[in-house]
Amino acid sequence: MKDLSAVIIGPLVTEKNAWLKEKENKYVLKVNIDATKEDIKKAAEKMFKVKVTGVNTMRVGGKTRRMGRFSGKRSDWKKAFISLKAGETIKFFEGA
Repeated sequence: MKDLSAVIIGPLVTEKNAWLKEKENKYVLKVNIDATKEDIKKAAEKMFKVKVTGVNTMRVGGKTRRMGRFSGKRSDWKKAFISLKAGETIKFFEGA
């Protein structure tokens, strides 16, 4: 991807992700479905000014939903698990 600002869509805040942040210094982000691991690494380092040591990604399939007799499908999306260098944090997740 050419535009690094379009790579990261936003943070994913759940109890499991909070546990990952505390225990393993990993942060979970919702990212563009076409983004590669290198794109995610560059965008995170540029946006949050941290050193990324690793990126794992997962594609999440959209669920099928019904409203009465009408059915539809939510969009597929991608999440990224970003490992940071020891001692570094992302202030966006800390509430500062």
